[in-house]
Amino acid sequence: QLQLVESGGGLVQPGGSLRLSCVASGATLDYHAVGWFRQAPGKGREGVSCISYNGASTNYADSVKGRFTISRDNAKNTVYLQMNSLTPEDTAIYYCAAKYLSCPKLSTNVDTYWGQGTQVTVAS
Repeated sequence: QLQLVESGGGLVQPGGSLRLSCVASGATLDYHAVGWFRQAPGKGREGVSCISYNGASTNYADSVKGRFTISRDNAKNTVYLQMNSLTPEDTAIYYCAAKYLSCPKLSTNVDTYWGQGTQVTVAS
């Protein structure tokens, strides 16, 4: 059973950077696409970014394009989210999710594994 643990969240000032990690255990992340999602206070969960199982393709929400970069190291069973130029609007709990071959989607949890989330707070 694939288990995911996020880390790297914290408090950062506007304009700062954080790197989130999503570490898998219990099974390999090979052949799993991995997505990052976030949920701000009082709002629904939204997709942020996704990386294909082989790292060949990535996609980003418009709100983070040019500021966030997703990457993966299959040898370490880890996916990263580098977040730069952070703003208070990026404050949220960030979750990673993995799905066999295709990017996880909020519309279905079928064959999707989720982490417990890591808090990111952007404030001065």
